[in-house]
Amino acid sequence: MNSPLDWPEPIVRVQSLSDTNVIPNRYIKPPPERPSFSPTINADTNIPLIDFSGLFTGDEALRATTLEQISEACREWGFFQVVNHGVKPELMDSAREAWRQFFHQPMEVKQAYANSPVTYEGYGSRLGVVKGAVLDWSDYYFLHYLPCSLRDHKKWPAIPPSLREVIDEYSRQVVKFGGELMKVLAINLGLAEDKLQNAFGGRDDIGACLRVNFYPRCPQPDLALGLSSHSDPGGMTILLPDQHVPGLQVRKDHSWITVKPAPHAFIVNMGDQIQVLSNTIYKSVEHRVIVNSNMERVSLAFFYNPKSDLLIEPAKELVTPEKPALYSPMTFDEYRRFIRLRGPRGKSQVESLTSPR
Repeated sequence: MNSPLDWPEPIVRVQSLSDTNVIPNRYIKPPPERPSFSPTINADTNIPLIDFSGLFTGDEALRATTLEQISEACREWGFFQVVNHGVKPELMDSAREAWRQFFHQPMEVKQAYANSPVTYEGYGSRLGVVKGAVLDWSDYYFLHYLPCSLRDHKKWPAIPPSLREVIDEYSRQVVKFGGELMKVLAINLGLAEDKLQNAFGGRDDIGACLRVNFYPRCPQPDLALGLSSHSDPGGMTILLPDQHVPGLQVRKDHSWITVKPAPHAFIVNMGDQIQVLSNTIYKSVEHRVIVNSNMERVSLAFFYNPKSDLLIEPAKELVTPEKPALYSPMTFDEYRRFIRLRGPRGKSQVESLTSPR
């Protein structure tokens, strides 16, 4: 099914609704999906925090411990925080602040970059093209970084003036970090360290893109979600969270954990493509975003994805008679069309694709 050329209804920018007293019905979630309805885990619980520098000190015992921490986090949580990852803290702060400035530009400046469901590139306010769908309380900006053939700086905001240069350097450093993580994931699966990277298209031919999320203040946060529950359709997500306002929630044992970001940490999570390649040894995990009535939030989700036209299937080394391949080959371009057409819907897509046995 091809993506439609335009949205099914006129687009309303959520930011323009943040000063109202009552949210429109389009944003009110059914009771079972509302944050007030769902059980949450003890407020002190958090996802694992891992010091990435333990891999590079030359201390073999520390390296082995760090590898095991990442392995356990991937298998048990699908989410973890990483500090000392190699991306400069001041660059992380500059990137987040540049995007915050963009979202506070006059509407006519932002509207010049309005997106469509064909590629999603640009300034947007909805996922999915189902007419009459209940929408999420967020605006966003989506852009491509890799492959180079898709990178078009003219589609990146020109205001504030620093944004294009900052995001170029930020993306370069995050891609480097992502490449190191891919080696670790492969080693922990017992594969050659370049196995997953090559499955994604090699070092420079992956599909790397950025979605910047802007969650305005919400007058009725108990009725809405900034982003509905979903697992990420891609390979791996490297999230720069808002440093001061929590909002990301991760599903664990049928309850929700609100992630407490560590200073200058990235939040890393496995996507559906890693679940497929690992034959479910690593699992993508449902997550969502809650909103609040007092403060806006800005986060940067960097998606480290396979090249869109490559077939993704379980690594042959991880397929045995006892554990046959659980998924049939499919390109990432085919796979992500689901969320682009229907919007976020839990883990229904990846679970529907398990090969019958």
